[in-house]
Amino acid sequence: MFIKEPKRQRTYAGQRVRGSGNADENLTDEAIHSYQELPVIEICVHPRHRALMKPHQVEGFNFLARNLVTENPGGCIMAHAPGSGKTFMIISFLQSFMARYPEARPLVVLPRGILQTWKKEFQNWQIEEDLPLYDFYSVRADNRSQQMSVLRQWAEKRSIMFLGYKQFSSIICDICRNKASAACQEILLKCPSVLVLDEGHTSRNQDTDIMIALEKVQTPRKVVLSGTLYQNHVNEVFNILNLVRPQFLKLESSRTIMRRILSTASIRRSNNKQQNSDSFFFDIVEKTLLNDTDLKRKCSLICDLREMTKNVLHYYKGDSLDDLPGLMDFTVFLKLHPKQKRSIDKLKMEGSKFKISSEGSAICVHHGLKDLCRFSEAKERVDEQRIDTTLAGFDIREGVKAKFFLNLLNLCEAMGEKLLVFSQYLLPMKFLERLTINTKGYRTGNEIFSITGDSDSATRESSMEQFNTSPQARVFFGSIKACGEGISLVGASRVIILDVHLNPSITRQAIGRAFRPRQAKIVYAYRLVGSGSPEEEDHSTCFKKESISKMWFEWNEYNGDPDFNMQPVDPQNCGDMVLEAQRLNEDIVALYRR
Repeated sequence: MFIKEPKRQRTYAGQRVRGSGNADENLTDEAIHSYQELPVIEICVHPRHRALMKPHQVEGFNFLARNLVTENPGGCIMAHAPGSGKTFMIISFLQSFMARYPEARPLVVLPRGILQTWKKEFQNWQIEEDLPLYDFYSVRADNRSQQMSVLRQWAEKRSIMFLGYKQFSSIICDICRNKASAACQEILLKCPSVLVLDEGHTSRNQDTDIMIALEKVQTPRKVVLSGTLYQNHVNEVFNILNLVRPQFLKLESSRTIMRRILSTASIRRSNNKQQNSDSFFFDIVEKTLLNDTDLKRKCSLICDLREMTKNVLHYYKGDSLDDLPGLMDFTVFLKLHPKQKRSIDKLKMEGSKFKISSEGSAICVHHGLKDLCRFSEAKERVDEQRIDTTLAGFDIREGVKAKFFLNLLNLCEAMGEKLLVFSQYLLPMKFLERLTINTKGYRTGNEIFSITGDSDSATRESSMEQFNTSPQARVFFGSIKACGEGISLVGASRVIILDVHLNPSITRQAIGRAFRPRQAKIVYAYRLVGSGSPEEEDHSTCFKKESISKMWFEWNEYNGDPDFNMQPVDPQNCGDMVLEAQRLNEDIVALYRR
């Protein structure tokens, strides 16, 4: 089944790809393989992989085979919880697929920041040592001619291609019709036998360049991998379903169930013209799950949704993570200092929605950030000299979240534990970093590490490795989106979520950086919310979104009336001896455990 081919010349990292002298020539028909001309052959897990796979991974492998290796292949969605081994599973499948179909050319599209993680995983689980893994970044393919040279190598011999989402969409949506650009588009649209989309919820929005580009790829074998499939709204899930199975709701099997759902829904129908539209259906589903008090009707809707998607969507909530020491996930409402409260109230009256969120989050960390928020230029807003000037007149009592952070850091240091701090905004994160350096004397790259959207792959890999392994490492600051995918920070056992992100799945991904395989300790997560601030309303909105996801994918009628409310707990008796410490809980207004 796994036949080695003769060794071929490979392109190594750091080598620049030169433009091909015949860049204007089209590839031969043999080079661009027909995605449909693959006979149905049984696909099996390689024995080396099978011995290490968990039951849900074997089930997922077989689900992939049923969808991709059949008379009428179609795409599918693997919605497995973060840290449950999706990457290993798909790598195993791709190698088995290529062993049966040597002419196959898989294309993996992914967030660029996790490319090195994927390539490292491929090297760990690679059955054939000489299987080339191509990308544009390690060989510095900067222009279309150089990129076409890399794509030709991938198309002409047995190998796998990796591309970032932005790079992929920029090529496919490129309106510059020179011959090199046209050749790149032709290869990417016609050559892939399997299209794998890691963090596939990235492409959930209609009419974006990424979605338009992915829809144009001609193979029907499109696989979406996602640890957090439900992001914000029901329609986004169906956008992804339409990507892997075009016109999903127009299929007769889907339409039958769709009509059944609409006929039983109790939501008032105000616009007759919209009653048969997809958007009306999405609205009905969302409102029923959130607002319908009839348990039987709600249960019926959930069963119908699962029946509609059972052959396309494979869900795994992460039971294998139960083998880890444990997760204690707290939402902590903190009492703002009077200065913070006055500034927040004034901001609510004067600011736009974005300004209330960005500046409000900074003020909730410390009142001293109020003045720093006034600078409009991004570089000025994170100017270290300005931050240090603010710290010169620093009063810790004027920043309830800064105070919580510093007290937790001191307790972590005393117990020999490491701390992660995530924020969606750069200013409060940089402020706490400078506060730590000035207060504790920590040094960047020794006790302090960070990753932001500007961090390159080498910096990300180095920071993760050092933080996880160095006994001197104490605290890691991360942009919540830049650190939400493909990063393992299991060296830490305490996680602070500094502000409320309107997409709850991003917060879940951030906590999953520590709570994942190879974690040796119980993970304690603290989602900080400024009491009486706009963060309270944002938190309520996020919690409703989480409830829809849990009802759709996890709840069943045997659970009884679904109650996904957070459990209130006493800060003095919450099961976390750190949180029970007097100096840490003195500002807590309310504490909930998820």
